[in-house]
Amino acid sequence: MSRGTRALISRSALKHNFAQVKLRAPSSRIWAVVKANAYGHGASAVARVLSEADGFAVSTFDEGIALRNDGISKPIILLEGVTDGSQLAEVARQRFHCVVHCREQVEQIASQSTTDPLIVWLKADTGMHRLGFSPSEVKAVRLQLQSFSHVELNGLMTHLACADDQAKNETTNAQVSQFQEITQSSDITSIGNSAGIIMNERWHGDWVRPGIMLYGASPVATKSAASLDLQAVMTFQSPVIAVRRIQRGEGAGYGHRWHAPRDSVIATLAAGYGDGYPRHAPDGTPVWLNGQIAPLVGRVSMDMLMIDVTDLAQVQVGDMAELWGEHLPVDQVASAIDTIGYELLTRLSGRVPLEFAD
Repeated sequence: MSRGTRALISRSALKHNFAQVKLRAPSSRIWAVVKANAYGHGASAVARVLSEADGFAVSTFDEGIALRNDGISKPIILLEGVTDGSQLAEVARQRFHCVVHCREQVEQIASQSTTDPLIVWLKADTGMHRLGFSPSEVKAVRLQLQSFSHVELNGLMTHLACADDQAKNETTNAQVSQFQEITQSSDITSIGNSAGIIMNERWHGDWVRPGIMLYGASPVATKSAASLDLQAVMTFQSPVIAVRRIQRGEGAGYGHRWHAPRDSVIATLAAGYGDGYPRHAPDGTPVWLNGQIAPLVGRVSMDMLMIDVTDLAQVQVGDMAELWGEHLPVDQVASAIDTIGYELLTRLSGRVPLEFAD
């Protein structure tokens, strides 16, 4: 039997956020990014909801195979390509789009002929310095890939390093300009991540790759999700399983990190770091309960955490708290914990059931 902790996934919010991508990038096709289990939201279920997407982007071969096994037939792009050349035959058979970002991958393609055409995207490193060929290498690699009879070079892509930071727009513009210099007029291109989609139409390309904005969190630190008309897709809930009174000066939780500054009422929730809630969350991290914010107190344990409900009226066992979601933006919680919304969403534990609702 479930203990009540769950993540509610809103189909309507997901569709709304996808519509925002289309509104902001009307001339681009859309790779909906569902890597890392769709940022914790359930990759196959999200892909079925986002049936209007032109394709789906994942990081790994295994993530792509899982989507295919669950009946997702639309194009799937492997953003890291493959590390094992023996997978290329299956990549081609599944009609995956495969990113090529290093010499070793080109060598694998050269040595592994495939019966089906291998659809590839050439990745250029214009300043992220994580994956991709330098601009000076792109021409030669392009010609090499085009020389392989079993390869279809579908397009060129790059990744923006600083699109989320308005103070670094000059850096991003330089990246885009450099990318445009190494592409040809006939090339299909992909540039824009969530921040790029939001910040500048010039940063889009023929295909955009929205990730975090699909799930209702902001990719731009200076802009709230609400200001961008994005809706929270995941609401992470946990029930109150105990309510107790403690006296001023008493400690609570492992190590007694927190001591009551007054006679207090403490509620215990059935969620902890075993569910993906960060152990390092500090005292004061907000939790939403019965229409009000209650601060987290004490060290988060594996299965439970505690909140101070002294100022809330009539808190009872069974009341459902929101750790982030519809009433409490994940970005607000992340800021209190000194992390980002991406991490909170993707670290949700597999023992937390996902419940989809309209």
